[in-house]
Amino acid sequence: CLASTVDLLAILIKEARNKVKSRRRGKRSGLLVRLRRRELRTALPGIFLSNVRSLCNKMDELTLQMNKNRDFPTSCVLCFTETWLCDAIPDSALQLGGFNLYRADRHTELSGKTKDGGICFYINNSWCNDVKVLSQLCCPDLEAFTINFKPFYSPREFSSFILVGVYIPPQGNVRKAQRALADEIQSVERTNPDALVIVLGDFNKGNLSHELPKYKQFIKRGERTGPSVVLIVLSLTPHWASLTTSWSTTNSLDEYADTVSSYIYFCEDSIIPTCTRMSYNNDKPLFTAKLRRLRSEKEAAFRSGDREKYKEAKYRFSEELLIISSSSSYTFISVSPTQLHTLATPHPPPLTPLTIKEEEVNRLFKRLNTRKATGPDSVSPSLLKHCANQLSPVFTDIFNTSLETCHVPACFKTSAIVPVPKKTKITGLNDYRPVALTSVVMKSFERLVLSYLKDITDPLLDPLQFAYRANRSVDDAVNMALHFILQHLDFPGSYARILFVDFSSAFNTIIPALLRDKLFQLNVPDSMCSWITDFLTDRRQFVRLGTHVSDLQLISTGSPQGCVLSPLLFSLYTNGCTSGHQSVKLLKFSDDTTLIGLISDGDESAYRGEIDHLVSWCSMNNLELNSLKTVEMIVDFRKNPAPLPPVILCDSPVSSAQSFCFLDTTITKELKWEQNI
Repeated sequence: CLASTVDLLAILIKEARNKVKSRRRGKRSGLLVRLRRRELRTALPGIFLSNVRSLCNKMDELTLQMNKNRDFPTSCVLCFTETWLCDAIPDSALQLGGFNLYRADRHTELSGKTKDGGICFYINNSWCNDVKVLSQLCCPDLEAFTINFKPFYSPREFSSFILVGVYIPPQGNVRKAQRALADEIQSVERTNPDALVIVLGDFNKGNLSHELPKYKQFIKRGERTGPSVVLIVLSLTPHWASLTTSWSTTNSLDEYADTVSSYIYFCEDSIIPTCTRMSYNNDKPLFTAKLRRLRSEKEAAFRSGDREKYKEAKYRFSEELLIISSSSSYTFISVSPTQLHTLATPHPPPLTPLTIKEEEVNRLFKRLNTRKATGPDSVSPSLLKHCANQLSPVFTDIFNTSLETCHVPACFKTSAIVPVPKKTKITGLNDYRPVALTSVVMKSFERLVLSYLKDITDPLLDPLQFAYRANRSVDDAVNMALHFILQHLDFPGSYARILFVDFSSAFNTIIPALLRDKLFQLNVPDSMCSWITDFLTDRRQFVRLGTHVSDLQLISTGSPQGCVLSPLLFSLYTNGCTSGHQSVKLLKFSDDTTLIGLISDGDESAYRGEIDHLVSWCSMNNLELNSLKTVEMIVDFRKNPAPLPPVILCDSPVSSAQSFCFLDTTITKELKWEQNI
């Protein structure tokens, strides 16, 4: 009996062993298994999203899900749209174990509707308890509920998470809703730049790909049929750990400016997409690409000989031109002559050091022409214009530091010399104009210094200097020259000799030491004189011709053509060159110099003496006269005048001309205007 019992037990044990499933070797793997193993310590929150259509009626189902569905209670956030809640339903009737409720019920007055709508969030207590409601938006076309929370565990790249619950009614205006939602999200981004923004909810027919291009949609279609679509979109803005540089430890202004410029170029090259387009210097600002295409179509239709096609193309071109002209920002103002008055010469302002304000730099950056070329530092004017609010503080600090130390950063003094042809047929190197391509940032800096210098030096400048003067222009210089000539020719036996002087590389021959002495005589502060001297010395430049670039060279003479300060500095440099005789007028417009000799009774001694004085002054100040391009014109209305001896300039006779283009106005020896019409 005992043996049979033992045999029976052995059989039962053997059958039990056969029924037990053998353990699988190793561990289970897979993305879902790894995520479940991390529980609530995931990089991004686990979200359960649903359109419940009356939350009160779904509470029993949600409680069942909490007990039966493993993923439901381990979710970080539960988001429900169309909760259909109102003030009569208390929070106590909506509680879920382990979750905190945040609700945004539909507002009857703001939405214009008495039922439906509503958004709520359930936040897992084990995941986060630091939750802040940012905003609640309710209107007939949109409902949005925004909360900010900081979980117990999150990646260091994100300072916090922001959830934007959205519900767009099916009958709402989708475009208005999308614009309002985009404004709401952008406002949240500005106030929380380091937070991760997640937009989720019931968008119905809405699509945020246009308003929010940097957001990516993760749910492509809804879980139910029909036009209503449940979406989750996530911000794609790169979030990096914020690293700041303490510039207080940097004693070198050159290193400071070069690092800022290089980093701006690095960010622009890495982030901003580039597009190459062709532009021409003679293109008018109103002549857009579409207008250029329509003009080409009109010309092609004209060449084809098809009259109807040409009329249609011409009509389209005229219509587009009319639209652009009507939207132009140019305004013409008529001023009554009685409102015009002569301004008295202002007194010299007090000699206070120049201090640049952030608002001035910001305003200059926003007024930059984006069509201008980029300088050697590769900082484009387009970037400075669009990021003026962010870049103006750091460049204001650089500018003021430069003025305080009387030192210009080396990267701001670097120039790319681009040869520009002076005429169509090139016969030698003298037919090229060496235009300096400088930093766009430095040009903005120079404009601030230019305004400061003009205010100081204007009361002490030569009255016959018309460049960079208040209430003076090119037309004033031409009218003044003609006034001197015509007034003198009213006297019998008189004539006028006009010498149009040309300098060889005028800007490139300025001596910084001589300029410093001349600036000091014009009451320019010593600190500004030192700054300008440093600006003109140890300049680095290279020649760029197409894709070929020469080696760098250091230059300590001259002011490059293309710099904003160059014309004014040359005007101040030549301010002491004036006429000492009443019958000889020396008119100047920057480097355009004109000597007018008002001759009476054939006595040219004063005129020729002033020419000798001009040659001597130029020799002492390192200015070279170009006798080959210097031209003289004689205006003589006498009957049967005798031939006049030529003027000798630098041991060579000056050629005589019948007409000359003086400051874009053609002047003839008969003083007639036919060539200007």
